[in-house]
Amino acid sequence: MEFLLGLLPVCAFLAALYLMDSYKLIPVLSLGRSLGAGCGAAVAAVVVNMLVSNFTGIPFEPFSRYVAPVTEETLKAVLLVRLLLTRRTGFLVDTAIHGFAIGAGFALVENTGYFLTLGSSSTLLWIVRGFGTAMMHGAATSIAGIIGKAFAERSGSASAATVLPGVVAAIVIHSAFNHFFLTAVTTTQLIILVLPVLMGLVFRSSEKAVRRWLGVGFDTDRELLEMITTGRLGETKIGAYFQSLESRFRGEVLADMVCMLRLHLELAIAAKGLLLMREAGFELPPDPEWKGRLAELDYLEQSIGRTGILAVEPFLHTSRHQLAQLLRV
Repeated sequence: MEFLLGLLPVCAFLAALYLMDSYKLIPVLSLGRSLGAGCGAAVAAVVVNMLVSNFTGIPFEPFSRYVAPVTEETLKAVLLVRLLLTRRTGFLVDTAIHGFAIGAGFALVENTGYFLTLGSSSTLLWIVRGFGTAMMHGAATSIAGIIGKAFAERSGSASAATVLPGVVAAIVIHSAFNHFFLTAVTTTQLIILVLPVLMGLVFRSSEKAVRRWLGVGFDTDRELLEMITTGRLGETKIGAYFQSLESRFRGEVLADMVCMLRLHLELAIAAKGLLLMREAGFELPPDPEWKGRLAELDYLEQSIGRTGILAVEPFLHTSRHQLAQLLRV
């Protein structure tokens, strides 16, 4: 029973986060990989902490307050950086869920190790470790992901630097938890109260963004796509806008910009259809052609450059990696 108290709360909360996502943006397999990666980070943290402790000779209490939070949150953040750099997370909510999964995996290994060492020593201890320490690990990494994703969206690209503010925040949270400014029970109660509220706000914000994008409607995208495919784009205000860019971009670049807009619209229409089907409880397999179209979209983005992308952005309502995630390619 004590062992289950140390493991089940964080697993149950992770499952709840997944079920709360009405659009199911994260495949179960991808979530499992993040959970497993968190387990690997915990094993690596044991080795790193042991080496640093043996080398520095820092006593346990200051080590747990000032050193362990740095090593552990940094190791977990490496996984977040990889997710962001490889564009596995398109929206704030899935970054938050992936971050919590990494922290949950870390906590599962850590609490298992403590149980093998301490055994069934105290029910209260395992309540605190299950509802407090384990949830703290998940929350800290999730917050690091949320902040990192926000900075990445603001800067236009993800990097280790954009994740750094989130990692610092996670380290501060972890260190404060280990300082025991409040009693262990009070701290655990605060986590139980605050964490669901925080995640609820993230989910609300992210789902509003998705619904705004859906609200643009199929008709708008379809009409614009029809103008491009039938050659009537030049008769519209959008065509006039592209003509106004002739003095700034070469002809072949303008052609690539129109091709990129066409591909983006095709994929956006497909993604909207999938989202609506998922919301209705249906799950369709990805079309094999989407992967090739996304690769072509990548090529066109590189071809036209950052300035060209900024010129086309007024007609786009989501990014390339968000489309990839929505289409699960």
